Amino acid sequence: MNSLNQLKAYSDDLPSQGKLMPVLFTSHGSPLDIPVSRDERPFWKRLYELGRTLEKNYDVKAVLVISAHWCTKGTYVNISDKQEQIYDYYGFPAHYYDPVYHAPGAPEIASEVKKIVPSINETKDWGLDHGAWPMLMHLFPKANIPTFQMSIYYDAKPQYHYDLGVQLKSLRKKGILIIGSGSLIHNLQLTMQRMRDKNMSLFGWESEYDLWLKTQIENRNFDNLINYTSSHKLGKLASPTPDHYVPVLYSLGLMDRNDEIEFFYEGSPSLPAFSERSFLIKNI
Repeated sequence: MNSLNQLKAYSDDLPSQGKLMPVLFTSHGSPLDIPVSRDERPFWKRLYELGRTLEKNYDVKAVLVISAHWCTKGTYVNISDKQEQIYDYYGFPAHYYDPVYHAPGAPEIASEVKKIVPSINETKDWGLDHGAWPMLMHLFPKANIPTFQMSIYYDAKPQYHYDLGVQLKSLRKKGILIIGSGSLIHNLQLTMQRMRDKNMSLFGWESEYDLWLKTQIENRNFDNLINYTSSHKLGKLASPTPDHYVPVLYSLGLMDRNDEIEFFYEGSPSLPAFSERSFLIKNI
């Protein structure tokens, strides 16, 4: 925006709404699940049902996804008006690359993110990766809602991600649905070990840690969740790298004191050393 008149016009186009937009933290599933139908996969079906509820009850102006699969040095926001669909998984059969999800971008709204937090960088060198579009094609299958991503500063401390979520709270008043997309448990090395052994049973510790995480979220023990590598004996085992875990810190940072938490999916994970626990944050 180069003038006060332009800024006013933008603000008029994106007024504050009467109620806060909800926030999501959701698993985006495994690439193995991409060709599986909603009828076959309860998690996809639940996302579809949630999307219908959101569209019925809220005026969703745009969707901002913080995906585990866009990690950068520094934080970036994508300001492209056309979002490239990124098939960032490799070695799968050809039909895994057939799904098409071409949601429009939201460059003006994405630029609002940088206005709120000037240290965030703008770029057009990304799109919607497999931390975003596989989940979105069930949540909003028409692909008609402007959508963009914000990256994860890979080397940042967990507190940085939580604090950045807090800074972006005002977007909830503007009709922006913000989604942290990752997995509360994600140890790919252990998952691959099971797959090589042709043994897809759970290790057993997943349920203990999952229940602990649920309790911390319900009780808003944010310090424990921010310090996840030291607050529980299984923290480092469950999340040896930050990429899939820290999206939850954005979602928690966006919470309002009058919000309630609804776990919209709590099913058993489809893979060992993995979690599909997902929740909705909404104002009471």
